[in-house]
Amino acid sequence: MNGKHGEGNSTSETVTTKQARIAYRARTHPQEAFVSLSHNLTAEWLGEAYRRTRKDGATGVDGVNGEAYAVTLGKNLSELSERARSGTYQAPPVKRGYVPKPGSRERRPIGMPAFEDKVLQRGTAMVLEPIYEQDFLDCSYGFRPGRSPHQALEALWQAVQGMKGCWILEVDIRKFFDTLSHQHLRAILDRRIRDGVIRRLLDKWLKAGVWEQGQIRYPEQGTPQGGCISPMLSNIYLHTVLDEWFESEVKPRLKGRAFLIRFADDFVMGFELESDARRVWEVLPKRFGKYGLALHPDKTRLLDFRSPARTRELGTFQFLGFTHYWGKSRQGHSVIKRKTAKDRLARTLMRMEQWCKQYRHLPMLMQHRALNQKLRGHYGYFGITGNFRCLNQVLERTRRIWFRWLRRRTRGGRGMTWERFTALTTSIFRLAPPRVVHSYA
Repeated sequence: MNGKHGEGNSTSETVTTKQARIAYRARTHPQEAFVSLSHNLTAEWLGEAYRRTRKDGATGVDGVNGEAYAVTLGKNLSELSERARSGTYQAPPVKRGYVPKPGSRERRPIGMPAFEDKVLQRGTAMVLEPIYEQDFLDCSYGFRPGRSPHQALEALWQAVQGMKGCWILEVDIRKFFDTLSHQHLRAILDRRIRDGVIRRLLDKWLKAGVWEQGQIRYPEQGTPQGGCISPMLSNIYLHTVLDEWFESEVKPRLKGRAFLIRFADDFVMGFELESDARRVWEVLPKRFGKYGLALHPDKTRLLDFRSPARTRELGTFQFLGFTHYWGKSRQGHSVIKRKTAKDRLARTLMRMEQWCKQYRHLPMLMQHRALNQKLRGHYGYFGITGNFRCLNQVLERTRRIWFRWLRRRTRGGRGMTWERFTALTTSIFRLAPPRVVHSYA
């Protein structure tokens, strides 16, 4: 596709208009590869990317944060645009850190790109997004505009409830973001993106390397985590490896109904018939192995999740932080219910513990405001119909954690009795009560 090189105005409306034009071309020419896209990476376009980039995130290897970058924002964006389009931009390595996994000795790696790199990644993702949004299927929900985890949860609930239960294939891809094949990704990108500048930028991010403990290493697989380009590339990869394959090759060969719900690399499949489920379970590792991926043998399983009226088994499975199980409605009918998964509950309480320990010497008013903000954030995600008991558990455990660390303050802490603490938290420093934010029928 050949595009115009107009610079445009520095408004999000202009960016939206250009994206709509790209989307129209992608929608009307589904087999066409785009060869001219990089002219969109103007200073104005990157200005919108800057606006959409989080400013208070952890700094990368250069130590520059959003506030420092904004001091000479116009100059920085102009130079970034010039370097990106001329091919002289050098992607800095991603700084890597680790956070503990609740209930495990393992640690989860996290990536921290440089702030300027985040801006350019965002700008590039804004070019790719309108193209691939025309190709992506409805079964995909992760990191897509206008889609959320709760929409995926609702779609899953409707699909399973509509079948009155089904056979659930719960799948875990082993270290997906670390093992994604660059070779296969480039072949997949060739179908739609052949702009030389954009492809070189993507290659630079894939080869940028990881900075850890003063040393840089260059993995031959995986995506650059921490920025927005990694979720985009993972969606493009799994769209071909999984979504298209399941829709066009698997479903037509099945005898019963089936569905796929995917959020990034987390997905579940549902089957009306056990025979269909076992056939897919058998071929799934071969399909992923063809693209350099492996399934976790201990975390991938087939579960009889039919209605209790049809089976004596009462299994559970996890998806997007919730445990899904069969329960009774108020009218006595069998319905699918969701509650906070144990590992996510443990993670929340661990973070509450760490925060209260670190900031126990702050004035109680400041602690109260921060804890309420954290509680409301927890309710904002986990506050769904049927999960009130787990929400209340988080509240009560947070109260006890807060009391314990207030008691350990060097000055005045010993005077904080449970009776006094209860009086304060039921009047002046009342913690935010549980609230159902997402109400499902």
